[in-house]
Amino acid sequence: MARILIVEDEEAVREFVSRVLTMHGHSVLIATDGAAAVELMTNHHFDLLLSDIAMPMMDGISLALKVRSERPHIPILLMTGFADERQRAHNLSLLIEGLLTKPFNMEQLLSEVNKALSKFEVEDYASVESQSGTVSSAISSSTD
Repeated sequence: MARILIVEDEEAVREFVSRVLTMHGHSVLIATDGAAAVELMTNHHFDLLLSDIAMPMMDGISLALKVRSERPHIPILLMTGFADERQRAHNLSLLIEGLLTKPFNMEQLLSEVNKALSKFEVEDYASVESQSGTVSSAISSSTD
């Protein structure tokens, strides 16, 4: 399964998300703010960044901008419980794969994570195929 970096300053949310993703076979590392996440990302490979928006040190949007510029292949999901933060995240729809509105349940979390991972895998595969100059019918048949 996927290696996921969870960035969340609220302990209860952090523990819930970590437990759910681990129970479903994902490998999880945790950071409590954006600055700690940047440090982890320099030493580890991740398949997905799942970050809260409102955090101390470096917020989730600043983190997403930094990650996207340095590692454009990593899908990013943001979480928030604040209406104004939701609007900021929606304005970044080209930067992120999705937004989870708190509170969310296990099914919503898994759905968004799976959607982000599968969407990015298909796009990444299509990008590799187009760069090599070959045409693959696998992509068109998998998206029908």
